Amino acid sequence: MKSAVLRFRVMAIISGVMSLLLWFAYMPIKYIFDAPELHDKIMWIPMVHGYLYPIYILSAIQFAVKARWPLMKMIGLILAGTLPIASLIAERRVVRRYS
Repeated sequence: MKSAVLRFRVMAIISGVMSLLLWFAYMPIKYIFDAPELHDKIMWIPMVHGYLYPIYILSAIQFAVKARWPLMKMIGLILAGTLPIASLIAERRVVRRYS
């Protein structure tokens, strides 16, 4: 169980940071500021986020199965990765309860 919590914790933090970068760095630069040279420099953010989010989903599913959570709670944990701060909040709650 500790290894599942650790995997989920790492992926929740990484996913949260990448989501923050996506929402508050990449999106404003792409859609608000018209700076193509800056956009080219941060093009890696959505690509890295796109590769890491499925890993977050798998670690959340693995943790929820080991913790024997009901399906709706598992779905809530997965959806927490879609909002910038929610995965960090979910990580804190999981660590407090299961560590």
